[in-house]
Amino acid sequence: MQTAISDSIKATDVGKQADAILRSCVHCGFCLATCPTYNLLGDELDSPRGRIYLIKQVMEGREVTAKTQLHLDRCLTCRNCETTCPSGVKYGHLVDVGRQVVDEKVGRTLSASITRWGLRTLLSYERRVTPLVKLGQLVRAMLPAAVKKSIPEKRTAGSWPAPRHARRMLVLQGCVQPSMAPQINATAARVLDRLGISLIAAPQAGCCGAVSYHLGAHEEGADFMRRNIDAWWPHVEQGVEAIVMTASGCGAMVRDYAHVLCNDPGYAHKAQRVTELTRDLSEILAAEDLVELDVNGAGRKIAFHPPCTLQHGQKLSGVVEDILRKLNFELTPIADKHFCCGSAGTYSILQKALSQQLLKNKVEALESGMPDIIASANIGCLLHIQTGTRIDVRHWIELLDVS
Repeated sequence: MQTAISDSIKATDVGKQADAILRSCVHCGFCLATCPTYNLLGDELDSPRGRIYLIKQVMEGREVTAKTQLHLDRCLTCRNCETTCPSGVKYGHLVDVGRQVVDEKVGRTLSASITRWGLRTLLSYERRVTPLVKLGQLVRAMLPAAVKKSIPEKRTAGSWPAPRHARRMLVLQGCVQPSMAPQINATAARVLDRLGISLIAAPQAGCCGAVSYHLGAHEEGADFMRRNIDAWWPHVEQGVEAIVMTASGCGAMVRDYAHVLCNDPGYAHKAQRVTELTRDLSEILAAEDLVELDVNGAGRKIAFHPPCTLQHGQKLSGVVEDILRKLNFELTPIADKHFCCGSAGTYSILQKALSQQLLKNKVEALESGMPDIIASANIGCLLHIQTGTRIDVRHWIELLDVS
């Protein structure tokens, strides 16, 4: 694609990045067929190719309106288009840049600004989320059904083995997951302990930065990234084997630390090393001899939903499914498993109507094989899907815990 980036932006990091990505697009349109919003709305401006054209116009200095902003807001950033694209267009990076520039030019209404600020200042901090979750769980039984289903049932974490192995790995605790599903990381620690790996959490680490970064607060998101790097760095220097992600959404973001902080002289090198060490939990398990786990899933039917951040963001399609099959779980067939469930971080709040349509389609596909359990690999997907089904929804690692 030929570009003519405006003089006011072409020499900036944002302009250079956008120009390089735009030039890699060849207009083929393969992305349209795998774009969830295009499939729902049928408007090419709600497809990757259409949004690329809109961002190109913005970068070339043409008029930017609230309509441009709306089409970019409707994007899930599921990155399904990246999996489909034969030219390797880094659409996820482009849409982050495009949204940032459009927001600066168009602005937001007071109501929208307050909502986005509230999401960033609440969801990014475990200490702020936890009291609200506990309060919701306390009165959950008395709430209307529509509200009740959005509050997860209380789960106990269970034991976390003390470090005792030569092999040690870090784990990101995250922001929402510790209060809403504390059992996930504790279960991962128990499973890895049986494989001779000690899982360690750095208390100073927190939100991966995705909430702020994907809501256009790039510097705020980068500050979360720097804080995590600072918390992890002593362990990195001591030779920790990996930084394990139990939430694929966080994994996709942390793998991008090197990209986001590439021009930060104080953190570029460290961010690169953190990106290199980052592994999804499934990658760790796939490389181990699972006989030691003594897990036999025979007779249990599982519908596994691969989050977009796992299959498209991290390009780890099929890894979890292979692990479950090796352990004799029966995986039910799922139509259009490459499509998003509609969670997509804060999308289920900011674009509720579209999110609910995607949820309905996803739940129908997951329930079609009459599974005993629905499993996934990202806290947002787990919570979102659970609101649309009566079948128990769990993180896949919980299926491997026989303690």
